[in-house]
Amino acid sequence: MQLCRRQLLLAGGAAALAPWLPRPVLAAGAAHALAMHGDALYPPDFTHFAYVDPNAPTGGRLTLGAVGTFDSLNPFILKGDPAAGLGLTVDNLTVQSQDEPFTEYGLVARSIETPEDRSWVAFELRPEARWHDGRPVTVEDVIWTFETLKTKGAPFYRAYYANVLSATADGPGRVRFAFEDKTNRELPLIVGQMPVLPKHWWEGRDFAESTLEIPLGCGPYRVKSFEPGRSILYERVPDYWGREVPAVRGRFNYGEVRYEYYRDPNVLLEAMKAGRIDLRVENSSRFWATGYASPALDAGMLVLEEIEQRGGGGVQGFVYNTRREVFADPRVREALAYAFDFEWTNQTLFYDSYERTRSYFQNTGLEATGLPGPAELALLEPYRGQVPERVFTEEYVPPVSDGSGNIRDNLRKAVTLLREAGWEVQGGRLVNAATGRPLAFELMLDQGGLFERIASPFVKNLERLGVQVTLRMVDDAQYRRRVDSFDFDMITNIWGQSLSPGNEQRDFWGSAAADTPGSRNYAGIKDPVVDALIEKIVEAPTRDDLAAACAALDRVLQWSFYIIPHWYNRVTRLARWDKFGRPQILPQYGLDLFAWWIDAAKEAEVEAWRRARGLTRS
Repeated sequence: MQLCRRQLLLAGGAAALAPWLPRPVLAAGAAHALAMHGDALYPPDFTHFAYVDPNAPTGGRLTLGAVGTFDSLNPFILKGDPAAGLGLTVDNLTVQSQDEPFTEYGLVARSIETPEDRSWVAFELRPEARWHDGRPVTVEDVIWTFETLKTKGAPFYRAYYANVLSATADGPGRVRFAFEDKTNRELPLIVGQMPVLPKHWWEGRDFAESTLEIPLGCGPYRVKSFEPGRSILYERVPDYWGREVPAVRGRFNYGEVRYEYYRDPNVLLEAMKAGRIDLRVENSSRFWATGYASPALDAGMLVLEEIEQRGGGGVQGFVYNTRREVFADPRVREALAYAFDFEWTNQTLFYDSYERTRSYFQNTGLEATGLPGPAELALLEPYRGQVPERVFTEEYVPPVSDGSGNIRDNLRKAVTLLREAGWEVQGGRLVNAATGRPLAFELMLDQGGLFERIASPFVKNLERLGVQVTLRMVDDAQYRRRVDSFDFDMITNIWGQSLSPGNEQRDFWGSAAADTPGSRNYAGIKDPVVDALIEKIVEAPTRDDLAAACAALDRVLQWSFYIIPHWYNRVTRLARWDKFGRPQILPQYGLDLFAWWIDAAKEAEVEAWRRARGLTRS
């Protein structure tokens, strides 16, 4: 499971008795946590996650940067560009541990109950749970949230909750979700990830419309102030009801969290070096290698750190919109991939810091390797003749060069494939031999991104083949609108993948999502074999079954050439001013920056250094 951009960071907590008091006894059949496969790591009487400090100091301000703009405080719908960090104001029914592949622990939900076949799930709510206006969080709120997200929320929710039939009250403080069948073992965990929204606050307001009215929440922070498109400031709720919940204790320690917006990542970098931003996960290898050079870095006030990435990195690439006729033939898609010179790009532009992506489940342990084994063959054999034969006979490897920049051999392979597909060069242009139509398309990039320097060499190589490519830069708002409506020929995208893929694969690659505006099936994939293999992932009863299903789907997607794969990194690159404290143990499968805190002594040292150099911070 993996949430999209609008659902990321739906952080929060749920209340429990203080840890020095006896824990309440759960009802028979109920549990404090639920694992996708196997047992939960933490026992019922755990007091906090291992990767937090339960006695962490609180206070101070964390300032983060964002590129682009925002015009909405409603992150749950397709309309508008929501502000960063809004999930800090919201609590979910459960929260995922970051040192397990996929286990959810109770937050708003005090307990979780589901039968062996997982055909339903029931959550008992904590009676202490409160909205920021002091009113209790109720079963009616949960039911209203589910029904509203499914009918008025972003298309993601309709796909994510497609197999959830209903939510009903099941006694005082207890809500039960009924499922369509007994094959989707992930559904109880997916439902637990649902944010809970206040029914009483939304009455009389249109949920389907974007808004700049500050929403009511029940999470650890609330919106204090904002300037549309420029900044938003969250303040820690002093009487937050969930402070001592085991899954929350030791987290959300900052007194305030501020997001500052910048139109250009280059300007954001300068703001970081000037101290206007405290911390940044750096995705640009160029910035990482040379961009942070400064007196602050030399003095140790600014720190660059690489943290091992043990979880899935997702798949990134140039994405073909196969809804466009120009990309309908997989031979054309395979051919154009030979024009992307990863080895040269990595050496020349990335300081040799990346590895080539080859799998849709890269760095998860679920990717296809070698030739399909018995478990994969059992899934793939029924579709022999419906999928490319190479699924059975070859391991997919993206085109490789020697890194010199001379890719004539690869371009010759591309020409051969294009001729087979009915294209030939006439007057320096690649045209369809039957119709005379040129092979031309637009590569659209987000103006606020850093892909122009990467895309330009790729475009030049395509032009050597006779392909006419327009490199189009558009602003963030226009980019989002065009992507949501599939109004593009080619874009770049990354699909995040977790260690336990599931329902979200329907939204990534499923046929139904291909015609749903706002879905993440950007490639427009409509393949019944892909649909069937996605269901095998969703229904997988064991980890071994999940691995086989993911690998089988991986092979079909790879040999269908829906993307030109990019690259990935096994580490998270973190730039930060040396003002933070953090737990001794870091989580295995993520980076929980909200388990960190502002160290007052370190902050004073940093500020003294900055004042001595005449640097100020608003």
